[in-house]
Amino acid sequence: MRERTKGFPTAIAIFFFAAALVWLLFFRPHAQVLEISLLTDQRVVWRSLADRGEEFVISYVHSVNKRPVFDTLRLDGDRIVIVKSRFDSFGAGMPESSTGEGTLEFAPNGWLQWTVNRPVTDFVVRVGRVADHRLFFRGKEYPLSAIGEPGSGLRFRARWMSLYEAMKGRCDS
Repeated sequence: MRERTKGFPTAIAIFFFAAALVWLLFFRPHAQVLEISLLTDQRVVWRSLADRGEEFVISYVHSVNKRPVFDTLRLDGDRIVIVKSRFDSFGAGMPESSTGEGTLEFAPNGWLQWTVNRPVTDFVVRVGRVADHRLFFRGKEYPLSAIGEPGSGLRFRARWMSLYEAMKGRCDS
């Protein structure tokens, strides 16, 4: 009878160790995601697993000069860094020279490049009716009009989630 009681504390220790391991693997946030939610009700409409330092691009047609703009952004933990914008024509709201906020230079391919490197916690894109907003992420292209109705606001953010959240929620890639 004594031998059984000696093994009992060991079984409890193993149980608690296994429970802690399961919690760490499944419920502790450790997977980074890029997440898009509707601005109106905060409902998540798109999500994808991501790597720290991974870049993505949002493109659109500028409202004044009707030329394409490509904004490059980078995931950095729970922040997004606005890296740069590439465009081939000036227009209202487009940078015209280098300032304290960023550097404007000519790229070898003839495009203009505005480098910013500004971290933000999130940002909002209003899905344009004619701007043809698109998200380029992990080799795939996503028209934002397929994620949110034209005219709606989409909130982009980087966040950490648990494996359990990722398994129960929808991740696109």
